[in-house]
Amino acid sequence: MPPTPPLTVVFAHGYCLNQDSWHFQREAFRDGLRLVFWDQRSHGRSERSRSYLAGQQSSIDQLGEDLGAVIDAVAPTGPLVLVGHSMGGMTIMALADQRPELFAERVAGVALLGTTAGSWRGVTLGLPGVGARMFHRIGPGVIKALGRQAGLVERGRRLSSELTAAIYQKFSFGSDDIDPALAHFAQDLLEATPVDVVAEFFPVFPAHEKTAALAVLRDIPTLVMAGTRDLLTPPSHSEAIAAELPDAELDIVPDTGHLLMLERPDLVDARLADLLERAAAHCGAPLPQHVHDLAQATRRA
Repeated sequence: MPPTPPLTVVFAHGYCLNQDSWHFQREAFRDGLRLVFWDQRSHGRSERSRSYLAGQQSSIDQLGEDLGAVIDAVAPTGPLVLVGHSMGGMTIMALADQRPELFAERVAGVALLGTTAGSWRGVTLGLPGVGARMFHRIGPGVIKALGRQAGLVERGRRLSSELTAAIYQKFSFGSDDIDPALAHFAQDLLEATPVDVVAEFFPVFPAHEKTAALAVLRDIPTLVMAGTRDLLTPPSHSEAIAAELPDAELDIVPDTGHLLMLERPDLVDARLADLLERAAAHCGAPLPQHVHDLAQATRRA
């Protein structure tokens, strides 16, 4: 019987970000593993969604199909580990719903970081109850209107970048003690996403409901992580995912916000290394020694 090929690890980034949000993970795992980074449609270096430009509303299901197309194109054989943050985690759930056979035959591990399986309308964003309900009621319309005035809004974003830095930090990180260079890096990622792309995808989150699709992951080593101060996908959403996956590793990280892979890279890297160990054992794939060494940090924590 031929040996199992090495793992291919596919990273799916979140809303208003791009593949550079995995900067620390790219550095940690670049030796001895095959890594796939890609920009979701309309984000980063990907072109604008042609279907959206033609008048079709974007959806998480579309993103799931995109992920499947990426896998088919660049990793058509061998075991896979899928890592998704925020919207990227939803993308993985959509793919599980669409192609459960892929997960049964090839997916050896899944990481869901700062994401949700549904019920996003209940997220308060740190606002009082009345404010949260008002935001969910009028927010989509306001953001859609801003998207129609993209040129004007983009000029305003550039002029007010210092004023908006505090808002970006509040919704990105859970600690006030953030390296200014890291805060600027995160802000650059967010501001690189055009406002009309922000408007394109914002309506998809209330419609996202993939709790039933989590059943596809029940026999697959899975890591679920969230920060206690995540205002966009609060830890209760990760706890709800873990409740559907009794064998999943759940890690709720204190004093950490939505961009946990940037805010706590050492911890996230160690948890991912532990997942890669479990995935390799699950499918019999080889694993570089440095991944085993990195996983030891999880067991020492």
